[in-house]
Amino acid sequence: GRLSARKDGEYILLNFPSEADKQVEVPEGLIECLGVQILYVGKNRMDYIVEVENDEVVRKLKPNFEMMKKIDTRGIIVTSLSSDARYDFVSRFFVPSIGINEDPVTGSAHCCLAPFWEKRLNKKEFMAYQVSKRGGELIVSLSENEDRVYIGGKAITVFCAEFKEG
Repeated sequence: GRLSARKDGEYILLNFPSEADKQVEVPEGLIECLGVQILYVGKNRMDYIVEVENDEVVRKLKPNFEMMKKIDTRGIIVTSLSSDARYDFVSRFFVPSIGINEDPVTGSAHCCLAPFWEKRLNKKEFMAYQVSKRGGELIVSLSENEDRVYIGGKAITVFCAEFKEG
């Protein structure tokens, strides 16, 4: 579908479709590959979303990626409320099925995280932190009718290139 981006102060806001989850039974192997207690498991059309007890569990998670590859899904989002007052929630996103053990900061995961946390926190705007090795802070909000998710982050130029025909 249509994706757009715009600058808003020091953030670049991306406009994505919402990807709400539905609660499902814990798939075979999920508990074993994550090695933590699970509070909730949901699934959208692409990924599982897993809620765990707290952000310390999210930060210390050491998944078994080989075992995770056997779970029939694109990726696994692990999330919890944040104990840091600057953020509403934290997350990590694992996609070994496509060759990326952990993605550093993931827009598509937040398309699921926004409606997930909206139901629990009864609000539509969030400050989020993805707790990968590189890490990333995001502003996330749901549109009024909840069909779009706006994801904002700060960006830096890493390199520039010019492509010429011929």
